[in-house]
Amino acid sequence: MAQNGKTAQPGPSPTADRAALLDRLAEIADTVERRLAERLSAADIPDRLAAAMRHGTLGGGKRFRPFLVIECARLSGGGAVPPDGAVEAAAAIEALHCYSLIHDDLPAMDDDDLRRGQPTVHRAFDDATAILAGDALLTLAFEILSDPATHPDPAARICLVGILARAGGPAGMVGGQMLDLAAEHAAPNEETVRRIQSMKTGALITAACAMGAVLGGAADADRARLSRFGDVIGLAFQLADDLLDVDAAAEDVGKRTGKDADRGKATLVALHGAAWARSCLADLVAEAEGLLAPFGPAAEMLREAARFVADRRS
Repeated sequence: MAQNGKTAQPGPSPTADRAALLDRLAEIADTVERRLAERLSAADIPDRLAAAMRHGTLGGGKRFRPFLVIECARLSGGGAVPPDGAVEAAAAIEALHCYSLIHDDLPAMDDDDLRRGQPTVHRAFDDATAILAGDALLTLAFEILSDPATHPDPAARICLVGILARAGGPAGMVGGQMLDLAAEHAAPNEETVRRIQSMKTGALITAACAMGAVLGGAADADRARLSRFGDVIGLAFQLADDLLDVDAAAEDVGKRTGKDADRGKATLVALHGAAWARSCLADLVAEAEGLLAPFGPAAEMLREAARFVADRRS
């Protein structure tokens, strides 16, 4: 039973495409997990800091952003096996994403005690250690992207750094978080809610697709198409997340649910209702599929990812 008194509904039985997607997500999650574990086992990281970084990074999560980096790199390369650097870039964006979760969970921000089914970093350690662990993961992301192992061309590495810095910075994720905090003390309109969600959640998802396009050597038109695909599924991801906050049980999603309503936070679901959100999700999936149409059958994994985002249950 959810904390908000609603029982999560079981999802449909997986189709062959869904089963293939879940296998691919698990494969990429395992690969990126091992790469991050290697980075976080460096001997020069203080033990307590390394432990907090590992706690906030390893052992959970679908690694959806890394999946997008690697799959967009594969698609941009004509369906070929993506370059080894795609794993490095995937680890970088996940490090930045995990930093944001650690900081978002702090008492001064979203004030959460549970993340991925375990105590948040500030609960498992303390506030100061959580802040430093987040800071360390943020800077580690750019250390990884600047490494020649990520891409042999310095210009490509600079491009990757720029994409992630913009997405994670004041005009992206951090700016979205600031607007989200301010919205708790006001009654934002739909335009503001959409802006918050596109910056706070969507920017990193779009960046993952754009980074994959760079790694795969996509032409400008294909890079623009994949970036727009990221915009669309970023909005779908947030809509689905807002629905989960209303409908799902905490044990299913691995974090407290019902908190948006508790804090009076405006979401598109709160503004328009669950039925509208589900209809909007269907439209977004259709747009995402249309954006991938020129890539043909090679894009089926990403098409299924769009469907998965819209109807996920955790």
